[in-house]
Parts: sequence; C-alpha cells; structure tokens
Amino acid sequence: MTVQTLQMTRSPSADTYAVALSVLIPFYGDDPRPLLEALSRQTDPQTEIILFDDGVPNPALSDSVKDAVLGSGAAIKLITSPDNLGRSAARNQLGDAAQGAWLLFLDADMEIEPGFLARWRHHLAETACDALFGGYAPSMPRSEHETVHAALAHASDAPDAATRSALGAAAVCSSNLAVRASLFAQCRFDEGYTGWGWEDVDWALSANRQGELGHVDAPAAHGGLQDVSTLLDKFDRAGANFARLLTRHPEYESRPGARLARKVQATGLARLARMMGEMLAKAAWAPLKVRVLALKLYRAGAAARDLPRGRA
Repeated sequence: MTVQTLQMTRSPSADTYAVALSVLIPFYGDDPRPLLEALSRQTDPQTEIILFDDGVPNPALSDSVKDAVLGSGAAIKLITSPDNLGRSAARNQLGDAAQGAWLLFLDADMEIEPGFLARWRHHLAETACDALFGGYAPSMPRSEHETVHAALAHASDAPDAATRSALGAAAVCSSNLAVRASLFAQCRFDEGYTGWGWEDVDWALSANRQGELGHVDAPAAHGGLQDVSTLLDKFDRAGANFARLLTRHPEYESRPGARLARKVQATGLARLARMMGEMLAKAAWAPLKVRVLALKLYRAGAAARDLPRGRA
C-alpha cells in the first residue's frame, strides 16, 4: 500500500521517558477525546498514548484532537494520515510507532472505569502469555435506536475471562487487546481486509499459531452503539471479509456463524435470508430477541452470498 507522508504531533511530555506500555487508538470519525482524557488521568511516566487519525474525515474534529494533544500533560502522540488506510493498516502504523514492550489496542469510542490501566499493568506484569484480551463491559443504550445493538453485543460478547478462555482465540477482539511488541513484529494485521469486519478474528487465529493468547478481566465498554440500519449496512459490506477469513483459516468453518452461512448458501436462500433478516430486525413491534436473531440471519445471508463454494 502506498502511504502519503504521515504527520506527527507530540504533547510536551512525549518521548521524555522510557516506555513500557503503549496505548494505541485508531479513529475514523469517532471522537477519541473522552477516552483520551480518561486515560490521561491514569497514565504513569512509562505509559504513552498514540492516536491515529485515519484519513481526516472530519477536519474540525482532527483540529480539536490535535489541540487536546498539544495541551495535555500526558505522553501523547497523534499520527495523522491524509489517506484512509483502513482498520488493519491503521493498527499496523500504530504498532510501528509504539515504543513499549506491550501494545494495548483500544477503539476510540471505548469507555473506561477508574483503575483501568492499573488493572492492565497488573495483568501484564503477571502473565506469561504473548497477548491478552481484556473483554467488554456491558454497553448501555442511550436511546431506543441503540437497544438492538446493545442486545446483540450482550448476546455475542462473552462477559468474563473464564467463559472467553473456553472459546480460545475465537473470542479475541482487536479492541481492548494487549500484545507483546515481539509478537506483533511477527504477526501484524492483514491489510487485505477492506472496510469493516473480521480482520481482528484473522489476527487472533494467526497469532495463536505463533504465541500464546489468553483472557483476563479488564473490561471496557463500547460507547458507539448504532441503529439497526447502520448495522445491516456494515454486515452487508463485511461478507467479502468473512469469505477472506474462511479462505485463510479453514478451521473457522466449525464456528456457529460459519456453519449457518454455509447452510444458507447450500439451500440457495441467501437473498431470502437477507430480506427476512432486514424486515424483522427493523420491526419495532418484534421482541428484542427476535430482532437480534434477525440480525444474525441477515449477517449469515450476506456471508453466504459472498462465500466461495465449499463444504456445508
């Protein structure tokens, strides 16, 4: 990928101490300042924060983030890319810029509690693993439009480390993920994924072959819940990424979502699955559980449309 010159903005305290932990936050449209402010209250001299502005979709927001970095007393860097590189490339750029022995990837819309970084420092000091996933706190809807997404997240995201450990690498996500810099040097995010979805599962499955992945309880919440129409659009565009995942990791065919997509493909009902899924997911009269299942049906239909022919 050809990358135009990246711009670096540093806070007054950046590059003044030896770094043990690098907190890495890509953003594209989401405002990272609330998370940045919360993290800044929890940093120590051995912690740096690096932001990656992926394409400057909102120049006013970009200017405000830059001002926040320049005015902060924490060790913060802001990398600004004039081009939108995508989720994988943005994380790779952040990893390249990091100085810490541990890299903690967070999403820009995440919300953390007091003591979040202290909890992570404890886990990192104690672990023999090469990567740790901290898990998610329950996401609370702020409006009626976000209730279905909140319910989907609750149904899909295993809440505690013990439950996630039983699922292994398949339960690892790329937000709230700590990775040893030595493992990241061997296993980067695949930049062949475009748009939204599945690049984090790909990374976890690949990294699990080269190092030891573990689960801990250091949760953070996603604040950026979305309405049903936005979710349907993302699922629709993620079908090609899911096809790439199964091509690169055939073992993922055994997962429930992949099995459902294959069954929908085998019956030739991909289009019907999308139609029914969209209709029920948008139906305000339908029970919440039905709307969540409808989203999953739509996602399976989109994947079935884009999957190469294979075993059902």
